[in-house]
Formats: sequence, C-alpha cells, structure tokens
Amino acid sequence: MSRKLFSLNEDLRRLRGDGYFVRVIDEKFLTVQVPYVNARREVAWGTLVTPLELAGDVTRKPVQDHVVYFEGEFPCNAQGEKMNIGGEGERREMGPGVFVRHSFSQKPDGGYADYYHKMTVYHAILAAPAGVIDPSIKSRPYTAPEDDDPDSIFEYPDTASGRSGTAALAARLQKDVVALIGLGGTGAYVFDKVAKTPVPEIRLFDDDDFLNHNAFRAPGAPTIQELREAPKKVDYFNALYSRMHRGIKAHPVKLGAHNVHLLDGVTFAFIAMDDGPDKLAVIEKLESIGASFIDVGMGLTLEDLSLGGILRATLSTPERRDVVRNRVSFAPKEAGGVYETNIQVADLNSLNADLAVIRWKRLRGYYRDLENELHMSYTTDGNMLLNSDQT
Repeated sequence: MSRKLFSLNEDLRRLRGDGYFVRVIDEKFLTVQVPYVNARREVAWGTLVTPLELAGDVTRKPVQDHVVYFEGEFPCNAQGEKMNIGGEGERREMGPGVFVRHSFSQKPDGGYADYYHKMTVYHAILAAPAGVIDPSIKSRPYTAPEDDDPDSIFEYPDTASGRSGTAALAARLQKDVVALIGLGGTGAYVFDKVAKTPVPEIRLFDDDDFLNHNAFRAPGAPTIQELREAPKKVDYFNALYSRMHRGIKAHPVKLGAHNVHLLDGVTFAFIAMDDGPDKLAVIEKLESIGASFIDVGMGLTLEDLSLGGILRATLSTPERRDVVRNRVSFAPKEAGGVYETNIQVADLNSLNADLAVIRWKRLRGYYRDLENELHMSYTTDGNMLLNSDQT
C-alpha cells in the first residue's frame, strides 16, 4: 500500500523526487533526517510526522489537520532559543514503530495545498537555523529507499486510527487468527466488526445460502440480483468485505467432528452456531489447540404481541474452560423456538455481536477490563446487563 500511495499521489512522489527522506508507516507520513538546532546550538536530526487524510488511496488537501508531530529535542533558533511553533510533550507512540515527542502548529492563509506544501513548510522552518549554524549542512541530501513496509491488511489505509492515536491499540489485535463459526444474524455482525480490525486472517465457516430473510438480519444491503443468485453466505460476505480487508478465507461448510482440522492455527474464535453435538466438537478442538473463544446465544419469547429476550456472550480461555461447559447446552436443538423462525431482530443480533467483540478486545487489552467476567447477559425487559463468573 505504501508504494501504491507514492505511485498514485504527485505530492508524495514529488517530495521523494526532490530528495526528502520520506516514508509511509501505518498510514503516517514521515519526513526523516530533518536538520534542526537544539538548545545547545548543535545541529541535530529529527523526524516530522503527519497522519494522512485520504479518499481511498488518494491524498486529500490536509484541511482537518494542519498540525505536525516531531521526534527529537525541541527545535531552537540559531541563538539556541526555543522556536515559537508549538508545544512540548512526552514521547508517545502514534503507531507501531512511530514515536513522537512534540506537536507544531503553523497554518498559512488558506491552509496547505497538499502534503508537499505542508511538509516542505515545516521542513524549512526547522532546517533554516541549522543552515546558519553550519552552512555546509544540506537539508535534503537523502534519496529515500524503496519503501519496504509490509503491505497493509486493508485495501486502503485506516486514517482515523492514526489521527486518533489508537493505532498502537489496534496493533494488539494483529496476532490473532480469527474464526467466525456461523454467519447468521449475530455471526454476520461479528464479522462486520472484526473485518474493521487489523487481524491478519479471518476464516468464515457456514454452509447455508444467503437468501431474502438473511438480508434483513445482516449488515449491508444486497441487491435483488445478488439474492437471485443465492450465493453461499461465506461467499457473499467474503466478496463484500474483501473490498476492505485482505486475508479472508471462506469455507462453505458446516463444522463438525469430521472437519474441525480446518481450525488448526486459529487463536481466537467466535461461535454463533446452533447448540448441539457439532458445537461440542468445535469447542473440544479449540480447547485442544489452546485457542480462546466466545460463544454467543439468544433466546426470545413472544407474549402479548411483544418480544422479550436474553442475549448471551460467554468467554473461554485456556485458564478457564469450565464456564462454557456450565453455561452452554450441547443437546440437539429443539424446533419451534421464536428465534428459529428467522425472526427479524437485527438490532439484537448487532448488540449480541457488539458484546462479543468488545469482550474479545478487552481480553486483548484494546479496552480497559476491570471486571474480567467470562459470562455476560443482556435482558431486553429492563435493559439489564449482568456480568458473572469473574476470573
């Protein structure tokens, strides 16, 4: 993706062509080896960093963010006095391997035309005093090497994480190979959330077709032509989300004792399949390979022309396998339940998925986790959320 950004955008390509040492790392644009003067009137070298504002993979005029960040000591003028360009700060990580200390704010009339304009202005401000201290200093003696950053798991950069400073948190999810077992109402919404995280691989398991009733209980809006073709659920969702996330692997099968080997290598799983012997085989396999997983479930009742329901999300980790065994039924599913009629409760499906995905992110340290519960339930009547089975 980094090479693609340079090839598609004249402002980025021009910076490299003019001799600036520039790189793209985790959707941040870096100008490296920028000369500046420190408080001891020494010439030093720092790095300017700005998040990129993109439309797909094309740079936009940086109207939302005229600020840049800097890694180095606070820059001074030729007399060793701090420059009046911004504020000092503590060193922090803006993304994997991208550290900054200070932020600078200089906004010309009309803003910056593009990233070439923005980065050359800041570069000139910092480099000018260094040229006074040492006239032999060349502020742009570098030709950047080919960008050797690995391609992103996304088809286009996640610029919002970079701008909000949460990229380092998102990186905590990058080690998981995630399986989604069942792509019904809740499972499809789980996939929607997981596809927006930087996990390197997502495996989809479901043998059902995607039909009209699925369209009303799943994220997105399929066309009538897509429904007429009756694709497998995994193929429909794979085609949809592959526009955004790479590393999706679709398996149009129902998991059971005969094919649980397809879970080898999985580190986390979301189980959204009917109770029964097949679920037990899946859970036994996940336990045997040391994977953590969350099992979701929903029970609905229809009384006096109104619905009531309880949503459940139950976590199993290698340290605590007992809770799922106590909370989840592995008996064959009985027909006749309200939910089994393909009732349209997309809001509850989405909420059930949210509870599960948030619990996964808390387990991985993305969100703060004070309760450390392994089982949670939400009751529609009373809007009540309960935690239990704390670790």
